[in-house]
Amino acid sequence: MAVPELAPQQLKRSLDAGERLRLLDVREPWECAIARLPGSLNIPMGEIASRWHELDADVPIIVVCKAGGRSRRVAQFLSAQGFGQVANLTGGIDAWTRDIDPTLASY
Repeated sequence: MAVPELAPQQLKRSLDAGERLRLLDVREPWECAIARLPGSLNIPMGEIASRWHELDADVPIIVVCKAGGRSRRVAQFLSAQGFGQVANLTGGIDAWTRDIDPTLASY
């Protein structure tokens, strides 16, 4: 199941405009300790099957990981659960750091 891809620049515009959305970071806690997007909710990919009910289906969800692979799989899973407004951050936190905020640590 394909899910929409969102470029870092598109996400930045949405955040700057104050759009209501949920950033879902599916990396491990140790990864989030190195670099994370402000306001993001951390539910590691391995926990999403038991914790997806914590998410609000009425709010657009942007799924984030390191490079975009894990987040794409989680976005597909959420879509299959009936979430209609889910997108994957293309390139993950790596692309965000490269294209938007180079002050974030890389790992």
